[in-house]
Amino acid sequence: MKISVLLIAVVTLSQSLWASDLSDYDQYPSIVLSNSTVRMQVFLPDPENGLYRATRFDWSGMIGSVRYKDHEYFGFWRKPQDPMSPVGVVGPADTYKTPGLGYGDAKPGEGFIRIGVGIVRKEDEPEYDYHNDYAILDHGEWSMENGDDWIKFTHVVNSDFGFGYVYTKTVRLDGDGFSMHHDLHNTGTKRIETDQYNHNFIMLDFEKANPSFEVTYPYPVSTESDTIGLMEVRKHSLHFTKVIEKDTAFMALKGFAKSAEDNTVTVENTSSGVGITVNVDKPLDRLEFWTNGLVLCPENTIQLRVEPGETETWTSDFRLFAR
Repeated sequence: MKISVLLIAVVTLSQSLWASDLSDYDQYPSIVLSNSTVRMQVFLPDPENGLYRATRFDWSGMIGSVRYKDHEYFGFWRKPQDPMSPVGVVGPADTYKTPGLGYGDAKPGEGFIRIGVGIVRKEDEPEYDYHNDYAILDHGEWSMENGDDWIKFTHVVNSDFGFGYVYTKTVRLDGDGFSMHHDLHNTGTKRIETDQYNHNFIMLDFEKANPSFEVTYPYPVSTESDTIGLMEVRKHSLHFTKVIEKDTAFMALKGFAKSAEDNTVTVENTSSGVGITVNVDKPLDRLEFWTNGLVLCPENTIQLRVEPGETETWTSDFRLFAR
């Protein structure tokens, strides 16, 4: 396993004056990006000291804080922090419901690949379970470089079972928001075919989900999911019927066309006027929403199909507003 770092100014969360009650996070390496309007804290992938070292989520682009016009858009929703927990993440975390590259052919004890993680060991199990933390056999090679308002992560993984890639993610501040640009280059002999989505973990000013919050899509949506009286659908938007203290709500949503134009969602606190719009430049394949009250998680899934020697690219754009 190798990590190389170029031009990285590593800081601790104790230097992040906008954060509160974050002493548990001081130990994890991170970097601050800023432009004239946005200030962001990004945690760095590190197999020994990183904020996140489990196998469900891509290690790159973990964002602990985004400040815009004195408002916070992401935050720390799990205390104390457990780097080995499959859900011990922050910020708009990329992930895959597909088990991983080579999972179907691997025998228990052999390896398969989680993109953005490395080669992990298959357990003796009936099917993949993303709630489990799988042992990592090979972390691959991470490298990073950055400027004042951007950081680029590169992850290289090679295997002896036909799969390999060079994966880069560039997080870049841009005016009143930021983007996450992905490049997945297939260096193996087998096709890479997988779903991909961002869990988002949006947290507006640390306020719990309540009837002032709404989640809006550019088309009418519907659901057959049981939201146990916590949420309801009103044409284009999702609404909360009460403050969510500790329950969870999940919706599988219908109504979208499989187009990039429909891959957009806005989360807003209508009382404060604080919100965020997320757009992905790939057609939607699946649309879901999850919340535990602390974080609001629109999950817009796309499909990736990368032949050997080819590269797939996609960009997630995040626009911040405070009306």
